[in-house]
Amino acid sequence: MSAAIAIRRFQEPDAAAVRDLFVTVNRQLAPPGGRDVFEAYIERSLAEEMGRIAAYYREHDGGFSVAIRDGSLVGMFGLERSAPDAMELRRMYVDPAARRGGIARAMLVHAEEECRGFGARRLELSTSELQQAALEMYRRSGYRLVREEVAEAASNKTIGGGIRRYYFEKEM
Repeated sequence: MSAAIAIRRFQEPDAAAVRDLFVTVNRQLAPPGGRDVFEAYIERSLAEEMGRIAAYYREHDGGFSVAIRDGSLVGMFGLERSAPDAMELRRMYVDPAARRGGIARAMLVHAEEECRGFGARRLELSTSELQQAALEMYRRSGYRLVREEVAEAASNKTIGGGIRRYYFEKEM
């Protein structure tokens, strides 16, 4: 049986581990021929968001949390305001070595609780075609597919490069 997961608010000493997890997961997601696109996305996201987590999420009326098991950071997610009555789930990643242990599901439940705590009635999220396990978990957790699109332009929220994104929401 695996050790208990503690989910808590991000603290500055978490920054290096959060950054490392973000970079590791995104490099693993890069499809053949997509490494350059992913490296540009990683660099932009680190500059605009992941290198300044506390400030970024404060500016976006949200918060960032981490999952800890046996003293190590094994997961993370952010919430930012997307509308007066909605929050957006961002950056939900689990350490590849810790997957299939219920961490993502525990973080999703925690995110939903936090969403309600922010006074939001709806939680929105998106993920890419490269993350099939995430797509399945969101569907099983009651999220409704709102739209899908092929992202051409890059930002700190999308890689671009022609990768299909799926947008979901759930009423709280």
